[in-house]
Order: sequence, then C-alpha cells, then structure tokens
Amino acid sequence: MKSMIKDFVQSVLAEDVGRGDLYALVEPSIPASAKIIAKMDGVLAGVLYLDVLAEAEGFEVAWEKCDGESFVEGEVLARLRGDSHTLLRNERTFLNILLHASSIATNTRKFLHLIEGYDVRLLDTRKTRPNLRVFEKYATRCAGAVNHRMGLDDALMIKDTHLKTIKDLKAYIQKARRLIPFTTMIEVEAETVEMAQYAMSTGCDIVMCDNMTPDQIAAVVRYRNENYPHILLEASGNITLETIESVAKTGVDAISSGSIVHQANWIDLSMKMD
Repeated sequence: MKSMIKDFVQSVLAEDVGRGDLYALVEPSIPASAKIIAKMDGVLAGVLYLDVLAEAEGFEVAWEKCDGESFVEGEVLARLRGDSHTLLRNERTFLNILLHASSIATNTRKFLHLIEGYDVRLLDTRKTRPNLRVFEKYATRCAGAVNHRMGLDDALMIKDTHLKTIKDLKAYIQKARRLIPFTTMIEVEAETVEMAQYAMSTGCDIVMCDNMTPDQIAAVVRYRNENYPHILLEASGNITLETIESVAKTGVDAISSGSIVHQANWIDLSMKMD
C-alpha cells in the first residue's frame, strides 16, 4: 500500500515540477518552516498520503489534527519544517492532495450527520475521477463512510444494463455461484418494488433499491423482513443532503451516493511560511 501511495504522490509532484522548480535556480536554499492553516471549517483527510510525500521529499510534518477530525476556520492543521527549496517545491502538491481529500471528507461528513440516529451505513460508489478511485474512497472512509466496490472484481453487481442481456436471472445467479469466488457477494439492482421482490427469490445476497421513493423502499424493507431477512438492502439514486434522511428512515441497511465524492466543493486551506 505504501509503495502505491508513494508512486501516486510522486506522480502528482512530477506533474507540477516538470523539469525543475525555476525558483530554486536563483537563490540557495535556507532552513524554513511553514504552517497549514484552515480558512474555513472542514474535516481533515490526506495525512496518510502526505506523510509518504514528506518522507520521500525529506521534510518534516507535525500534524495538529488526524485524518477524520474536524477543524474550524483559523486552526493550524500542520507544521512543516525543511529547507526552503523543498517546502516551496512541494507546496502546491501538498495542498492539492490535502484539499482534494479533505473536501470529500467534509462533504461526506455532512451526509453522515443527517443519518446519525439511524442504523444505516453510508457507502461511496464507483463514480470517481479516473485513476483517483483509491484516493477518493480513502477520503470518504476518513469521514466515516464505508467503501462500496473498488472495482468490478469485488462483487458481482447485476444492474439494469446487465439485466437486458440476461434471459433467466435465477439460472444466471446459480451459474455465477459456481464460477465466481466462493466469498463473493451478488447484488441485483431493482427499480420497482415488484422487481426487488423477485430479485430476493433469485438467490442473491443484496438488493439495490434504485431510484425508488421512500415509500417504495419502505415496502421493500417490509417484504424483506417478512420473507428474506438474510438479504441486505441498499438504497441508491438521487441521494442528496435533502433526501438522505427520508431514505434512512425506511430501514435499509445501506445508502450509496456518488454525491459524497463528485459533489464535494473544495474547501479553503493555505500554507504560510514562518
């Protein structure tokens, strides 16, 4: 894991530095220190990655907050120490990683706050930016969400697009059980109460209530509780800050939302040299 993170942070740094930092050509390096300051409230994420960056680049980071901890405007989040060339070369890379992860964590925490009183898990999705899935899902996890599939090889999810190609869902799932790894779960997407009820009879492990109203989801939950209590229920589709609590009230086991990642607005953090 550490080597993967190291490759990631070094590629981000290389994108910014290019053939070299022109600033460093003019004056010799001197001992320097800096602070990372919050310019608005938020939730911290990115420590795991930035510790690797600091180690690789040879500067010190002393964190005032840990991954997943809240902060308020004006707080010092971290103190950096090294030589001036190194700190200034890494400034934008450091901030971009911290901003990206913390912004997702901050948005995720808003969703979680609305469902604190319910026995339901908040899941992320595969709606992530290309080549940033591991990083963005790490950020949701820092805030308290649970990762859904990292990729197509994690679980067999049969969505509406797949269902168009399957003539007999029960037969397909029986065959899948013989071919996929023994521990792999199978999830079926359903857009109606009737489809959800049928999906439960096919031998799947999870049924996704996709774009259903809270009343429809509640009906699916009641049917599951009475007939298939071992099956997990996930609600997805149009999950926003305005709708998530009404979905949580239905009794589903999990709510998945791509919005926690792709609707996260960047918060404001800055680095100030001492």
